Amino acid sequence: MHLPSFIWLWKIAAWSMGLSLLAYVMLATTGFWMWRMRNSLTVPSFMVFAGGRSQWVTLHLIMGVSMVSLVLLLLAIGIIGTLGHFGSLGHSSHLWAGLIVVGLVLLSAFSATQIRFGKTWARPLHITLNTILSVGFAWVSLTGWSVVQKYLP
Repeated sequence: MHLPSFIWLWKIAAWSMGLSLLAYVMLATTGFWMWRMRNSLTVPSFMVFAGGRSQWVTLHLIMGVSMVSLVLLLLAIGIIGTLGHFGSLGHSSHLWAGLIVVGLVLLSAFSATQIRFGKTWARPLHITLNTILSVGFAWVSLTGWSVVQKYLP
């Protein structure tokens, strides 16, 4: 059976992964500055110039929604591409790494929604999940590199 090339799909996946990592770094940066503003009596001058706390919260939320969307896109691409290329899933540990990252991202997003409702457990859970997510992103990147090698001509 002759299947079409899935190289275009892998290009989308590569861009999505790169943008997901960029979103993660931006989330960590904005999260750090929001923490700093919350725990400090003085606000750094560049933050006042940049619109204050509400603008940083908005940017953090936009980046969070973007990262969730990109990770779900990566999940769909991985499933469709792997099924289309191999006919089944589970050819490497990349599947488990990806599922764990998707789970961590979704749990982190859920905990973020609870912060706005004043749940005291939500912020520490959100920060912990995002710290663990750094290891998850490293794992999925390393296992993904070995998967990419299978698809390159």
